[in-house]
Amino acid sequence: MPDAPPPMPRVCIVSPALAASNNGNWQTASRWQRFLAPVCAAEIRAAWQGDDDGEVLIALHARRSADSIERFRERWPDGPIALVLTGTDLYRDLDSDARARHSLECASAIVVLHERGADGLDAASRVRSRVIVQSASALFVQRSPGDADFVAVGHLRPEKDPQTLWAAARLLAADARPATIAHIGGALDAALGDAARAAMASCPAYRWLGALPHARTRRAIAGALALVHPSRIEGGANVVIEAVRSRVPVLASRIDGNRGLLGADYDGYFPAGDAASLAALMRRFVRDAAFASHLAAQCARREPLFRPAAERRAVRALVSDLLAAVPL
Repeated sequence: MPDAPPPMPRVCIVSPALAASNNGNWQTASRWQRFLAPVCAAEIRAAWQGDDDGEVLIALHARRSADSIERFRERWPDGPIALVLTGTDLYRDLDSDARARHSLECASAIVVLHERGADGLDAASRVRSRVIVQSASALFVQRSPGDADFVAVGHLRPEKDPQTLWAAARLLAADARPATIAHIGGALDAALGDAARAAMASCPAYRWLGALPHARTRRAIAGALALVHPSRIEGGANVVIEAVRSRVPVLASRIDGNRGLLGADYDGYFPAGDAASLAALMRRFVRDAAFASHLAAQCARREPLFRPAAERRAVRALVSDLLAAVPL
């Protein structure tokens, strides 16, 4: 009888956000599990409980996965840990949270999700860092009469800065023909849900649709003229990548998480938190066809970075490198 094939390496992907949350961390964990499935036994868990369920730990979020990282490191002092840094890690928690910093120290490899992600890390952490740009499948649709001019996607929480979107919508409401805006995302903060309803009442062209399934969200993005992404903190937003893969330009806050995806020279930025600048950019986009085409061309030049084959190679290389570094 032929020899049985060797068992596949076991990988535990810790994602504090699971499928029910339908957020960017979950989308990343789910995609990476699919990429690894042919070469690893990969499982997604909310936490690593110390029950020997993986030779490699991939942990999303330094602060929220801190317990899992600590348990794994105590159980396997030389075990490989890949820490995937999120936006709140990079731009808040690593500066203020000791447990997030401890996660960074425990990691064998540090993954950032955009090309500027390692800029703020200390020298020792940068040596262990690598960039894995996220990806999305291509999706193209024909616009229908009910499609909004602009779509914004993000659960209602301060990091996503929905307040700036609402303020811009109120400024646009005075236009003779206000641009229509569809806003997708659950109300993680009840007060922000109330504020979204108030914005709808005062701006008939603005619609808050709440949380939608991923497939419907992607259809809404693909049917829009542009995605509006006003976040104050981002580690590399899936929705920006999904828009570019649907040939939909992006109007984005000028923060590192967006600049690391769209490029430093992209012309579709506005200052974070500046509703007047966002409203002016939206007006220009719908009124100036040459400008809209220019942003589309700039996004098209970035699009090859966001194809699944490139991310798949990078994720598999990450696990291969981690396993190769384990002492015999």
